[in-house]
Amino acid sequence: MKKTVRILIFTIIIGLCGITGLFTYKNAGAESSEIYLGGFPAGFNIKTKGAFVAGLSDVLTDNGSVSPAKDAGLNFGDVILYLNGSEVNDANDIEKVLSVSGDGALNLIFNREGVENQTEIIPAKDIMGKKKLGIFVRDNFNGIGTVTFINGNRIATLGHPVLGEYGEIMQITGGEIFKSDITGYVKGERGSAGELRGIFLKNEKIATIDKNSLYGVYGNLEKSFSTKDLTSIEIGEGEIGNAYILTTINGSQPKKYKINIVKTDTMFSDTKNYVIKVTDKELLEATGGIVQGMSGSPIIQNEKLVGAVTHVFINDPTRGFGISIKNMINQ
Repeated sequence: MKKTVRILIFTIIIGLCGITGLFTYKNAGAESSEIYLGGFPAGFNIKTKGAFVAGLSDVLTDNGSVSPAKDAGLNFGDVILYLNGSEVNDANDIEKVLSVSGDGALNLIFNREGVENQTEIIPAKDIMGKKKLGIFVRDNFNGIGTVTFINGNRIATLGHPVLGEYGEIMQITGGEIFKSDITGYVKGERGSAGELRGIFLKNEKIATIDKNSLYGVYGNLEKSFSTKDLTSIEIGEGEIGNAYILTTINGSQPKKYKINIVKTDTMFSDTKNYVIKVTDKELLEATGGIVQGMSGSPIIQNEKLVGAVTHVFINDPTRGFGISIKNMINQ
């Protein structure tokens, strides 16, 4: 059984970011710009397309409690896309529609498990006279991951998409990437994935997110971000043998940890191109191997960037999958 090393998702923002200067190698084949090595942690604030239904509630009216959302058939995990013809991406969008609507039913379009559905919902007035739908919505996701590389003004992270409640690639409207400090970790064990824990440095924005794809989360660097302390590196193709990953398990300074690439598949898989095994005693002692939050950690072999960590084997945290850098670079 395998489990994606996901960006860590939080309902409440607890913070998560960090950056540092890294090793430097010579550039690889990126036409007019150098590719700089990542490995440092980053905090993600991702704005989703639609408003995620995080809970249902009753509305206390003058005639007792009612639940418009339940009556309309909404469930936890649904994503509201349109309300009465207006696009919805957050709670404010819902409030705007309710403030100008009449007392009748409103048309509501929502996504459930990747399928678009339509229903009608009748808002209820609470005892203060305010219209409500009886839902709690979440309009963004926050968590920690690892930067893989910087190419020109583009930043590439995670090596896999941020997924929705039902495993679909989440549609986004944007977001931000911040520096982060790793403050601790939960050690991975057989049957239980570990995780990195950290804080956002909200005053140190790195980039603006514009893409959540099969191959990772991408964005444009802030003009204030400098690559002068980073290291340029060539790209290559991984092969069976010794390698290392560059990742951060404390603070914001990445370190090298030894691994073996034990299997390659760059022909028939888009994302699971390498099977890797952690052999570094220090990392095994600390985290048990690969943990959530390491997504995007660069895989380096023969002093070339060949891929990024993407998954952990849930029954063996010393092993996981990696994506070929050539798949990430083409995005």
